[in-house]
Amino acid sequence: MTVWYEGPLAAFDTETTGVDPERDRIVSAALVVQDAPGAEVRAVRWLVDPGVPVPERAAEVHGLTGEHLREHGRRPAEALGEIAAALAERTAEGLPLVVMNAPFDLTLLDRELRRHHGASLGDTSGSGTLCVLDPRVLDKHLDRYRKGRRTLAALCEHYGVELAEAHDAAADATAALEVVREVGRRHSRRLSSLSPAELHTLQSVWHAAQARGLQAWFARNGSDEVVDPAWPLRTEVPAAV
Repeated sequence: MTVWYEGPLAAFDTETTGVDPERDRIVSAALVVQDAPGAEVRAVRWLVDPGVPVPERAAEVHGLTGEHLREHGRRPAEALGEIAAALAERTAEGLPLVVMNAPFDLTLLDRELRRHHGASLGDTSGSGTLCVLDPRVLDKHLDRYRKGRRTLAALCEHYGVELAEAHDAAADATAALEVVREVGRRHSRRLSSLSPAELHTLQSVWHAAQARGLQAWFARNGSDEVVDPAWPLRTEVPAAV
């Protein structure tokens, strides 16, 4: 029987106007699918005119200026509807969805769907339930004492995965997918007997523990920053977005 990390996987990533998933907007997104290790990666990409200014700092990261998006981007409601439908289709097929730092991308997508469609990510997921694999959560739990950052670039370097075009949604999604495969192989003794659905549940527990640890670290260092323990997306919806 093929273990999950050697089987078909999908992955999702976004580029945005900033780092606040409650208020920032999607400017590009990609959903990639790979049927088996080494197989061709099929990618669907969306370019979105967010309808708000794109800060210069964000444009410097992903290269998508407001002018370019106004000329080439899709209307948010139209693009978001397609994104939600594509995720629902992959979910219905039973594909695990790899999302690096899922509480950011999935919360942002959820808030965008609420903003433009009046529906949550859960409302648009169809009859299935998202089964998420987050390389950041997995790596932090399985190799918790390793020093260093846990960004996508850092994980790619650690696991020997090529990151061809950082901050391109399709390239980042593909790299995250490959990292998850490598995490599975490297920690096969602990992961091969678990199904993606079981891992989804475990990651919510692991992320909450990681959040409590980070919250305690902030407190010890005099920071009032709040760490949300919810995974794979934040549950609180602001009164106005």
